[in-house]
Amino acid sequence: MESAEIRRRWLSFFEERGHTVVPSASLIADDPTLLLVNAGMVPFKPYFLGETKPPAPRATSVQKCVRTPDIEEVGKTTRHGTFFQMCGNFSFGDYFKEGAIKLAWELLTSSVADGGFGLEPEKLWITVYLDDDEAERIWREEVGVPAERIQRLGKKDNFWSMGVPGPCGPCSEINYDRGPEFGAEGGPAVNDERYVEIWNLVFMQYERGAGDGKEDFPILGDLPSRNIDTGLGLERLAMILQGVQNMYETDTLRVVMDKATELTGVRYGAKHESDVSMRVVADHIRTSVMLIGDGVTPGNEGRGYVLRRIMRRAIRNMRLMGATGPVVQDLIDVVIDTMGRQYPELLTDRKRVEAVALAEEAAFLKALKGGTNILDTAVTDTKAAGGQVLSGDKAFLLHDTWGFPIDLTLEMAAEQGLSVDEDGFRRLMKEQRERAKADARAKKSGHADLSAYRQVADSGGSTEFTGYTSTEGESTIVGLLVDGVSSPAATEGDEVEIVLDRTPFYAEGGGQLADQGRIRLDNGAVVQVRDVQQPVPGVSVHKGSVQVGEVTVGASAYAAIDLTRRRAIARAHSATHLTHQALRDALGPTAAQAGSENSPGRFRFDFGSPAAVPGTVLTDVEQKINEVLARELDVQAEVMSIDDAKKQGAIAEFGEKYGERVRVVTIGDFSKELCGGTHVLNTAQLGLVKLLGESSIGSGVRRIEALVGVDAYHFLAREHTVVAQLQELVKGRSEELPEKISGMLAKLKDAEKEIEKFRAEKVLAAAAGLVDTAQDVRGTALVTGQVPDGTSADDLRKLVLDVRGRIPGDRPAVVALFTTANGRPLTVIATNEAARERGLKAGDLVRTAAKTLGGGGGGKPDVAQGGGQNPDAIGDAVAAVERAVAETA
Repeated sequence: MESAEIRRRWLSFFEERGHTVVPSASLIADDPTLLLVNAGMVPFKPYFLGETKPPAPRATSVQKCVRTPDIEEVGKTTRHGTFFQMCGNFSFGDYFKEGAIKLAWELLTSSVADGGFGLEPEKLWITVYLDDDEAERIWREEVGVPAERIQRLGKKDNFWSMGVPGPCGPCSEINYDRGPEFGAEGGPAVNDERYVEIWNLVFMQYERGAGDGKEDFPILGDLPSRNIDTGLGLERLAMILQGVQNMYETDTLRVVMDKATELTGVRYGAKHESDVSMRVVADHIRTSVMLIGDGVTPGNEGRGYVLRRIMRRAIRNMRLMGATGPVVQDLIDVVIDTMGRQYPELLTDRKRVEAVALAEEAAFLKALKGGTNILDTAVTDTKAAGGQVLSGDKAFLLHDTWGFPIDLTLEMAAEQGLSVDEDGFRRLMKEQRERAKADARAKKSGHADLSAYRQVADSGGSTEFTGYTSTEGESTIVGLLVDGVSSPAATEGDEVEIVLDRTPFYAEGGGQLADQGRIRLDNGAVVQVRDVQQPVPGVSVHKGSVQVGEVTVGASAYAAIDLTRRRAIARAHSATHLTHQALRDALGPTAAQAGSENSPGRFRFDFGSPAAVPGTVLTDVEQKINEVLARELDVQAEVMSIDDAKKQGAIAEFGEKYGERVRVVTIGDFSKELCGGTHVLNTAQLGLVKLLGESSIGSGVRRIEALVGVDAYHFLAREHTVVAQLQELVKGRSEELPEKISGMLAKLKDAEKEIEKFRAEKVLAAAAGLVDTAQDVRGTALVTGQVPDGTSADDLRKLVLDVRGRIPGDRPAVVALFTTANGRPLTVIATNEAARERGLKAGDLVRTAAKTLGGGGGGKPDVAQGGGQNPDAIGDAVAAVERAVAETA
């Protein structure tokens, strides 16, 4: 049974039994504590925590998940992988243990003809929590599982919690016996390789307190409402139903390995080393496609870093198997064709996924070449200093700057006889990740404990946003935090976070910056609001300072936004929508939004593109936008179902989470997008849009920056002034400026060439004289000396090679010349073939000289270059080279 059919049967089974089918959420987690969705229940977490009311009492989903903590283990075993699909059924206060157990048994053991998976009941083993007598009784008496196939396990294996205070409960796991060829009998308590867990039923019935680990925490009592959260690993069930030994041999991964074999000639199963590489490629390419499909782009932080890392590991492992050219196109096409049966959006978005992946491959192949040179220098310096370990900061530099996976650095260093300070590298990586996570959390919550906001939500409910129709209005303070801690009152000078029952202030989201303004209390107190965030869904937190008086919880207030700022941001946001549509019209649907920021009078818009946008295309886009402004199109917002929005062709932004009801912003007949932001009423209100330019911000992602309204006018006015000044300088009309300035630059360039030619001739003229100064060192002609300060590296190299060429080829020769450029010493050394046969290598001699100069260097045996910090040491460096030649020759 193919994976796509397993997914279809799962959803159909539970839908027929009263469950609402919930589409898989994006892999981009809507949770500040997570980079990526790593479990099937993550999208349902707000319902289990009581933060949001569930859409229905019963739900089911097949959720895309990515886990990367043990990424280095992927490939080494057949059990580790980064992407997986978790089939889940959920009950929010509806059915409990008996319902969950019977549903699971029915689906697993019903015949294929009846819509089930057709597993043999006698091969299914059950585990329950130590004292969960109720679950054990249901399995034995209600379902009919023999007592000898039911085992009790402890808290570590059969008790679930989120790792923090909150809901928890015992688990019951269903395991499949794969037979004696996979090990000894005795059930899952004895052998989890033979008895593979396929389905975990979590019975959420208790509330846990604080504690460490999986076992050390107290149970505080029963939950007011008992819930069900189950998870079945689709890949594990596919492994069983397809009769293969591990998940890498299932349909969605085996095809990738087959394509890798086609590209490299390496057969899976031939030997362990190549099998590891095959599994890395299969897993990582599939994960990369799914991440890119959900809007992640390669980068050096957060999700982008995860994607970049796994893509580069896959590419590198293809090269280890013998691939020499680009391979990503063929590999991702196989994944899209296979996974597209389950996620059709991959098929429709194929071009964008390909563009992002191919751009990253090209960047890595280029980085691989440059990074290899850096690594070679680092290895040489380490050996020269007598070390045996490449420092952690060097490994981190290679990883962070050149995108080298740590295992690539480890292998290449080992080939040259060095180990790597992995602890130092991982410490720096951990520090980088912690900084990124801390920044993300601080942005949303100001470092406050999220539980404080949840308490406000529980007591005061969600904040009603009135800002679509009002810019000020009466409200009540329902929550107050001072320094991140709930407080009944705050006084003048305090930094506060205020929650109102209703507010006209827009909380930052969807690329739109937050409103600013003031909150006035009836007692005369005033709070200056400088930012608004939603750290938990539905709760708008107004961050600012008390200017005058005392602020208390429960007080009546009057909230008013800065209207000038709101209008300027609204103009920017509407301009962003116009830019998005104009770009898609010009470049196609691959120019999908990858991020934006709408601030007063200006905006930036990130979009997918494998290459720079030509200036002519950008000009056409700008013209089209301003033509739309002149058409005076009305801007309207309407709330509708997500299905209706899709039918109308509304564009959704990658990474945004949408509910069943969405807000659609329509600009005449030109643009239609899902958006919760604020906008102008008519395009004429924008006045003018000026695109400043576009640039790259990562592989396959470009950024446009632009000005709107008065800010655009001021920019053009300054540009006009500059043009007028240039007209005065060159004595020409504005349309003549490009030709006149181009002519001036051409003349300047010609003059520079003449100067360069004269300088080179002057330097080379000294070659004959230098040959005459050659010393005979044990039969080797050695030319050393210092040429005039300011000689460029290129000229010095030409001079050294010219001198070497004037010495007869059958006589061993070494030429070592020095100069000072920009206050720093520089040397180039060359040897001829006869000298190299005596062991005189330019690279070794340069390192000797550079060490004396207080620097480093390297190169090939025939010619090498180095430098340092101390120009006064050139004489000593010359002597060091002379000694080295005498010792070797």
